[in-house]
Amino acid sequence: MANQKILYVTTEMYPYQEDTNMGSLVHKMALKMHGEGNDVRVFMPRFGQISERKFQLHEVIRLSGMNIIINDLDQPLIIKVASLPGERLQVYFIDNEEYFKRKQYYFDDEGAPFEDNNERAVFFARGVIETIKKLNWVPDVIHLNGWMASLIPIYLKTYYKDDTYFKDTKLVLSVYNEDDTALKENTKEILAFDNISDMASLDKPSFLSFVNESMRYVDMIVKGNEFLDDKLEEAYSNAEVEKSDYLNADSIAKVY
Repeated sequence: MANQKILYVTTEMYPYQEDTNMGSLVHKMALKMHGEGNDVRVFMPRFGQISERKFQLHEVIRLSGMNIIINDLDQPLIIKVASLPGERLQVYFIDNEEYFKRKQYYFDDEGAPFEDNNERAVFFARGVIETIKKLNWVPDVIHLNGWMASLIPIYLKTYYKDDTYFKDTKLVLSVYNEDDTALKENTKEILAFDNISDMASLDKPSFLSFVNESMRYVDMIVKGNEFLDDKLEEAYSNAEVEKSDYLNADSIAKVY
């Protein structure tokens, strides 16, 4: 169906990340739906490895400037934008000096996960939601990719439950075989600050615990890998929402 407003929220996208299944698939889906006459936009974190000069990122002053409160600390939200190379398709980048300037994604040079991965994920999720509202652009579909993006449906159905802005938006979640890395125990405290507490995933928070949790809050789940890891496959099978087995980019329109 053409003439839809489709938002892709992702932690990876080609060419900003190369040689990843998620990055390649999101790139192809966004181009496919854009080429069919839909109003497509992409949101992702501005990880430090993404070259602002190479990809011609620039700050959008009218969207920047608000603060996101994470666990009682004000963190400034910076929004940058670029056109996907060779295409008239806008990619918005959620940025913050504290959370995204570092050159690594989730792990330091010794391979240890960053202690603030939980804060970074909350900042990203809330930053996307607040920026979309500031754009005054209501998506018909939000397609979520990556563990950080999985916090968005959780927030929309809890923290923002009385906000009618996204009331008619369909939420689609693609699940991928990502690392299931543990998050710090203060994750429970951070989400409790936003009045989010009734979640089993808070007992042993991890990257994929939030992916599993978000399956409760979306309208449809799609396999991002043809074969999922056992625990993810079990959560996928048990989810009580509409589901679709692996679809390539050419057939993704079926879920919208």
